[in-house]
Amino acid sequence: MDFALSEFQQLLKEQAERFVERDYGFEQRRTIIAAEPGFSAAHWQTFAELGWLGLPFAEENGGFGGTAADLAILFEVFGRGLVVEPYLATVLGGLAVERSGTPAQKDALLPGVIAGTHRLALASTETGGRPGALHVATQAKKVTGGWQLSGHKAVVLHGASADTLLVSARSHGAHDAPGGIGLFLVPAKTYGVTRRGYATIDGLRAAEITLDRVELGDDALLGEPTAGYALLDALLDIAAIAGCAESLGCMQALIDRTAEYLRTREQFGRPIGEFQVLQHALVDMYMAAEQARSITLAAAMKAGAPVPERQRLVAAARQVCADAGRLVGQTAVQLHGGIGVTDELDVAHYFKRVTMLPAWFADNGQPLDRFQAAAA
Repeated sequence: MDFALSEFQQLLKEQAERFVERDYGFEQRRTIIAAEPGFSAAHWQTFAELGWLGLPFAEENGGFGGTAADLAILFEVFGRGLVVEPYLATVLGGLAVERSGTPAQKDALLPGVIAGTHRLALASTETGGRPGALHVATQAKKVTGGWQLSGHKAVVLHGASADTLLVSARSHGAHDAPGGIGLFLVPAKTYGVTRRGYATIDGLRAAEITLDRVELGDDALLGEPTAGYALLDALLDIAAIAGCAESLGCMQALIDRTAEYLRTREQFGRPIGEFQVLQHALVDMYMAAEQARSITLAAAMKAGAPVPERQRLVAAARQVCADAGRLVGQTAVQLHGGIGVTDELDVAHYFKRVTMLPAWFADNGQPLDRFQAAAA
């Protein structure tokens, strides 16, 4: 498997690195997350101008035909910058429209997504019972001329700032059956939709969303009313690849900052980096991050493979990255001492993000269970 970057990927990586270095300093980020809506509208427009919002979409839809591997390159740089803009939430919604939408739905939404004038959010997580994309208690009732949705969605990433919500709802079947789940495009300002936004511990924004007998037309349904789970499962695997790549960027930043701290912090008259036990700890951080990098790249390059192979590699990447992120984050904090958990030091923010990343969009099953099922 060739892990070398193409010319396009190298240019994308350098472009993103320049943006983060120039426009996404730590203090700039702190200012952004402290104000509403929790991200920079100017940065979002820059994403559109640089073509990043069109990266994963097909050329016939106005995009660049990018792959999951291209997204992984971008998200690794996002991890280094701790980027908080609603890129992943919007891209996942856009990909759902591109893959299952009608020509009219694509024409109505994708140009705005690519231009940065329309944001989406995936509302698939619920409370109560075992978490997961299969656990859907939100009801979709067929009515004359359309559908009526009622239910509650929890921890919807960037749900409060989205213009359109992609909502999973059940038209029939048991609450945890794969059949009977549909995906619906719900304009956020539709009567009956209530959103409560809040900040998350890692600097992002999420929302609790209540749907109270929300009336929608037939054109709100994305694909078939009982075939939403297969699409949702594929989208969540893309989200997992993006999250793994972002964790790589966080881990590299933690390693760099810890190495610099060990070079400059002195104890007993010499830099603490000269102590062998601390050198070993830094090497353990590096090795864990490199193992995570290898499996993440493999999963990204196989995102279009047959379903069992895709699921197996993505599940492996999720587990390895979660373990590596925990080791790297905890070791970085430990080696920095008490200052490593203060809000004034960026290490604490990287630690929070790398800890939370395995949980975002991880509602299509535990990685080890999915790996075992896909390998059977």
